[in-house]
Amino acid sequence: MSLISRMKEDCDNALVKDPAARNRLEVLLAYPGVHAVWGHRISHFLWRKNLKLLARIHSNAVRFTTGVEIHPGATIGRRFFIDHGMGVVIGETTIIGDDVMLYHDVTLGSRGFTHAKRHPTIENNVILGAGARIIGDVKIGEGSRISANLVVTKDVPARSSLESTEFYSI
Repeated sequence: MSLISRMKEDCDNALVKDPAARNRLEVLLAYPGVHAVWGHRISHFLWRKNLKLLARIHSNAVRFTTGVEIHPGATIGRRFFIDHGMGVVIGETTIIGDDVMLYHDVTLGSRGFTHAKRHPTIENNVILGAGARIIGDVKIGEGSRISANLVVTKDVPARSSLESTEFYSI
């Protein structure tokens, strides 16, 4: 898929997932969450080509302009949408599937300092509410919905809807 086709797909995805989005031009020019994803694609390409310093410099520039921090090593699928992205942090070994949606202030972080897989895996069709914290090498199952401000440190089964911190928080 060409870069232009992927950008068009991302704009169309924003139009589907955000009722406030009115047209592709608006998304293209005024959606920092979409800009952060595009920036990540460039940083990730550089990272995979072993241009790690350049990838980190580019990702920092994207963070400065969008308020969204995505490590260049993170793996992100298609039609990933960040709505109101300010404060989103996505760690190096995070894996995100297709058709995932994040709201502002979501952290996909680590619980340790190992060089192994230490960040979450978010499967397809997941929604993470504002302020959610998914911490450690945990899996959020396909089709799950995690409510705002929930802290998750354990695997979440597919098609779960978590609205309480009773069983999944630290």
